[in-house]
Amino acid sequence: MSQQDSSYVTSIYLTDGSKLVGKILAETATDIKFKTSTGIELTIERAKIKKIEKTEGDWYKGEFRRYDPNRTRLLFSPTARSLLAGKGYFSIYQVFFPMLSVGITDFITLSGGISLFPGVNLDGQLLYVAPKIRILHTDQFDLSSGVLYVNALDETSFGVIYGVGTYGSPSASLTAGLGWGYAEDDVADKPLLIIGGEIQVSGSVKLITENWIPPGTNVTIHMFGIRFFGESLAGDFGLLTSSEAGGAFPFLPWIGFVYNF
Repeated sequence: MSQQDSSYVTSIYLTDGSKLVGKILAETATDIKFKTSTGIELTIERAKIKKIEKTEGDWYKGEFRRYDPNRTRLLFSPTARSLLAGKGYFSIYQVFFPMLSVGITDFITLSGGISLFPGVNLDGQLLYVAPKIRILHTDQFDLSSGVLYVNALDETSFGVIYGVGTYGSPSASLTAGLGWGYAEDDVADKPLLIIGGEIQVSGSVKLITENWIPPGTNVTIHMFGIRFFGESLAGDFGLLTSSEAGGAFPFLPWIGFVYNF
């Protein structure tokens, strides 16, 4: 495997419509000294620059791969990574479940939304809130804890209290967590185990798997899918099945779209 260097890449858009990709070496009030991804050093007048953008990613075999902007989640479950303060995203899963997530600080993320079941009155919809606190952060490891609180507007509540860890880089990582389900005041004695992984295979594609192992049963739930992403948008397309699924094609589709801001 070739060496990968995590860094930021800078894109400079010129007034003539062209684009340069690389990194800034030095700046003055009138110009910028720039090194392109192919190693060419240039001095660019500021008057010729329309816009400068900075993107986080990896250099891989001479190609810059931007990081997935939606790396705080697997297909459904959260990773241990948190949003930075002031960053956020709007997502919608399975058509009927929108969610808004915002980084309150660099280590506190607050998410919430309400279901959009067609033909169902407001009191029949689901209200959900999901705060997450990042407890530990290093270059390769994050540890977080959170709660998924779901309230049917007839006042019935349920959800999951969880802890989760993520190890690896934004391009390839493993996530494992334990979640204790609850309904009203009754909390499960044994936790649900969640194991997932993600690997980026190009500058805009990531493969993801997510597996749930409930306590006290031999049934396991498996999800696997593909994520397509750009600078702000990400789309997930996956399949969900269980260890005891039957039928000719025992899969349920999973669809999710996210806009990051």
